[in-house]
Amino acid sequence: MSEEKKLTFATQLLHTGNEIDQTTGASAIPIYQVSTFHQEDPDNPPQYEYARSGNPTRNALERTIAELEGGTRGFAFASGMAAISTALLLFSAGDHLIATDDIYGGTFRVLTTVLNRLGIETTFVDVTDLENIRVAIRPNTKGILLETPSNPLLKITDLAGAAAIAKEHGLLTIVDNTFQTPYLQRPLDVGIDVVVHSATKFLGGHSDLVAGLAVTKDRVLGHRLAQLQNSFGAVLGPQDCFLLQRGIKTLKVRMDASCDGAERIAHWLAEREEISAVFYPGLSTHQGHEVHRKQSTRSGAVLSFDTGSAERAKLLMQQVKIPLVAVSLGGVESILSYPASMSHSGMPKEERHKRGITDGLLRLSVGLEDPDDLIADLERALLQLS
Repeated sequence: MSEEKKLTFATQLLHTGNEIDQTTGASAIPIYQVSTFHQEDPDNPPQYEYARSGNPTRNALERTIAELEGGTRGFAFASGMAAISTALLLFSAGDHLIATDDIYGGTFRVLTTVLNRLGIETTFVDVTDLENIRVAIRPNTKGILLETPSNPLLKITDLAGAAAIAKEHGLLTIVDNTFQTPYLQRPLDVGIDVVVHSATKFLGGHSDLVAGLAVTKDRVLGHRLAQLQNSFGAVLGPQDCFLLQRGIKTLKVRMDASCDGAERIAHWLAEREEISAVFYPGLSTHQGHEVHRKQSTRSGAVLSFDTGSAERAKLLMQQVKIPLVAVSLGGVESILSYPASMSHSGMPKEERHKRGITDGLLRLSVGLEDPDDLIADLERALLQLS
């Protein structure tokens, strides 16, 4: 008998095994809007006893993301920061971490203003050069925290290479996979231990919920993270779990369209004299272009570009008509962000500039609008900068 063919990702999105309610046969897991569950025998508690510890709607979502990332356990949190903060609680006082230097501002803030008070120290390095990871390892180093592409400079880290170094030194690896999603990049498959997402972004996809997800490959590690999730309690409510399950079903078609648009816009911006630099791994001139091609199937839907100054960046934001000028990314609508006062406001100015996050930098998350319309809108705005 021939081996059963593995489902493609497009089909798997709709058929994870977590889409049908086993009680009623409903085509989507209902919203179990409850806080507690009746126990017939308190000496033998059922699967569900209290909603912080488990909820059928949430558990369906958690099984779905574990399936899509190729992990064994999935966890849903109240925000992306709740997901990454809880994952970071896998470490203890006296531990040392190595992290991507231009990491998301919220993650930088929790590492430098919360975990440091708990006795967990972080060294930020340019992890695009794996040798920098090796040099930064200390006797008390316990983990490596990565983003690839990084936010907002789209730097690329060799995930398999970083995972190999971590295994060599017994370190735990955590990767923020928000930008790529499991459709474009699967870090667990190359040896990463924990994947986290701000599911507010592409997985939700409609700018109508705030959520975080985490997935582990190892079951023992998954048990540890489950204990932290239950203890810390920053779980995702059932209504948002329902919305996130719905958003995930259209992930492939949304990402394909957004990636197509981002690739066109990045190449167009790279030719504009008003722009001093474009950061997008789909450009052959990008330093991490070849590494990214090896570990991701597409270049993603997010790009950044430098207008040259804060004044020019702010003028462009005032002139554009189509993109939403806002915090966040990954929605069906294009979102233009200003890292200096939005995503990286929690990073001191001198730290931002040291990492290349200039006052003229803008980040564009490309949505589902016609790329020709977006280009025309950007061109009209750029002409105002001349």
